[in-house]
Amino acid sequence: MKCPFCNNQNTRVIDSRPAEDNSAIRRRRMCDECGKRFTTYEKVETIPFVVIKKDNNREPYERSKIEAGVMRACHKRPISVHEINALIDEVETIIFNREEKEIESKEIGELVMDKLKDLEAVAYVRFASVYREFKDVNTFMDELKKMLT
Repeated sequence: MKCPFCNNQNTRVIDSRPAEDNSAIRRRRMCDECGKRFTTYEKVETIPFVVIKKDNNREPYERSKIEAGVMRACHKRPISVHEINALIDEVETIIFNREEKEIESKEIGELVMDKLKDLEAVAYVRFASVYREFKDVNTFMDELKKMLT
């Protein structure tokens, strides 16, 4: 592993332990050249996964797209980055545990909305308004009424 400070190739692991949910290994490393320490994470490589978009185009799965949508929905809400990452990890676990190598973007959106509904109501409504493409106030109100019942 290359040192992020001095780009030296020789680093060594000084501590290794499971990350929060046991889905990754957290490694503390030290550079043999400059002596600085840094952390790396090791995750199991997953099978390439394809997302089927609304227009039937197919593209590779990218976690960053879910992260961006959830971050926008949670903007200025009392939700920690840890909670957001945990939500995305849960969604990914569900997706990757499926037998299929393709999933519709609609299914991913529904999974995210289910998790956001349990996490924070305002973030859920924000995500749903973009995801479900609310056309007017009545559509928005219908969704709010569903939440209250």
